[in-house]
Amino acid sequence: MADSSGINPQSPGFTEKLKSWLCWSWTYICALWFAMVLTMVYALRSPLKLQETVNAASVFLNTLTPKFYVALTGTSSLISGLILIFEWWYFRKYGTSFIEQVSVSHLRPLLGGVENSSSAGLFSSVNGDAEQRSNVAECKVWRNPLNLFRGAEYSRYTWVTGKEPLTYYDMNLSAQDHQTFFLGDTQQLRPEDAVMQKAWRERNPQARIRAAYQAIELNRECAAAYVLLAEEEATTIAEAERLFKQALKSGMNFHNFTLTYDATLLLMHNYVPVFTAGKDTNLLVYIRRRLAMCARKLGRIKEAIKMMRDLMKEFPLLGMLNIHENLLEALLELQAYADVQAVLAKYDDISLPKSATICYTSALLKARAVSDKFSPETASRRGLSTAEMNAVEAIHRAVEFNPHVPKYLLEMKSLILPPEHILKRGDSEAVAYAFFHLQHWKRAEGALNLLHCTWEGTFRIIPYPLEKGHLFYPYPGCTETADRELLPSFHEVSVYPKKELPFFILFTAGLCSFCAMLAMLTHQFPELMGVFVKAFFSTLCAPLGFFADKMESFMPSCLWHQLTNV
Repeated sequence: MADSSGINPQSPGFTEKLKSWLCWSWTYICALWFAMVLTMVYALRSPLKLQETVNAASVFLNTLTPKFYVALTGTSSLISGLILIFEWWYFRKYGTSFIEQVSVSHLRPLLGGVENSSSAGLFSSVNGDAEQRSNVAECKVWRNPLNLFRGAEYSRYTWVTGKEPLTYYDMNLSAQDHQTFFLGDTQQLRPEDAVMQKAWRERNPQARIRAAYQAIELNRECAAAYVLLAEEEATTIAEAERLFKQALKSGMNFHNFTLTYDATLLLMHNYVPVFTAGKDTNLLVYIRRRLAMCARKLGRIKEAIKMMRDLMKEFPLLGMLNIHENLLEALLELQAYADVQAVLAKYDDISLPKSATICYTSALLKARAVSDKFSPETASRRGLSTAEMNAVEAIHRAVEFNPHVPKYLLEMKSLILPPEHILKRGDSEAVAYAFFHLQHWKRAEGALNLLHCTWEGTFRIIPYPLEKGHLFYPYPGCTETADRELLPSFHEVSVYPKKELPFFILFTAGLCSFCAMLAMLTHQFPELMGVFVKAFFSTLCAPLGFFADKMESFMPSCLWHQLTNV
């Protein structure tokens, strides 16, 4: 049975072999057909009167004045220049060539090409499957652990500059997160939950705020409504903190959490009690985390650290929320470097996913130990010490993970407000990290100088082309597209690796310049350009004349008459 199935014409192996053979033979068949057409045209040159047609065309071209050629070359230069401008604009906006995209999307299938997204190409082996899945997972968009408050921070930026710091794509992801985290646990939505589910989907901020008040009218203990008001309506951090405390109190009362006198006293004095939540754990954890962030922004750093540690202790399985990144930033603000190292020892593990915060904080700690005495001249004379080598290797590791961060830390690129979602290893993550951690690098004496002297050396270590990574898997190619969706349009997205200019941009630039040069030379020196063109075409046609003479010696000139006699 096995042998008979192997020779079955209907089997997939036979079909694939037949397709491959046809694709292989198609090129040679086309070449043979083209050669036969040329031979037939040459053989039938007399009845087709090709020689008379060529002579008539040459006479017509000789009668044309130089002004015609100036207009022809000038028009060609203008058209190619317009194409060049459009191609350059399209490449800067979308990162690809319009002509290449159209060719690949529409012409390649007609010519028998294979799509890049075919399943055979992506999942051809087990290793290829795992590698593709790792790239897809790395291009996943994550919630920014340190995202700002819309009403108290993002809206203030809009009032001052008139620019929107958040994209619709980013806000839509946040709305989906809120619906999933806050309303996904209930099997049957309560009336106020149905209102809030609609509120998160509203595009207009005022409509969302009105829906939140409507939910509060239905139920005074609707914690999600107070969360929305704290995020959207509060214009200061203190006001947002007050609303989050109201949300926490409402959530605990609604779900029958019993507070002791001491716990109530702690809540009044800005401390959050420890409790075990039921089905709405996500909402209450979110509220407590935002309360910790409010305390951090209002200068109560030790209180914020305690709240974050309590959350991490009570909910160790919620590591996907990345609360440890909030804790690292607060500890760096206190300059509690020993505690920072203890947190890194737990989360900077080979089995755990990395982030720019983890990698660059580790590099900062190692750079801080040697940066105050580091000198490039001294290091070049005596070489690097063990501690300096460890610091440089940590910087190289961080830069390989996210190569966009150093330009923001070194202030070679302007910062913007971070988005609510980030893409790991992308420009959005670099903006979010540098926005909160630039001050910590500046506080460590000489750390930025060490970063400036060593970060570009990373790219000499990474293999090029980037088929293989050095310390991490290869840099994914999907970051640019996702970052353009997450970051506002007025921000110039950092792209790595730098894309080479598409062929058609270079081609149209060369064509435009060449045609413009021909137009200018023809206008200035018409007689000389006429002599040059005639010499050029005579030289170009010399091989064709030699080929025609050889064909004449092998093929009789009266072949057409012999064919008609037959």
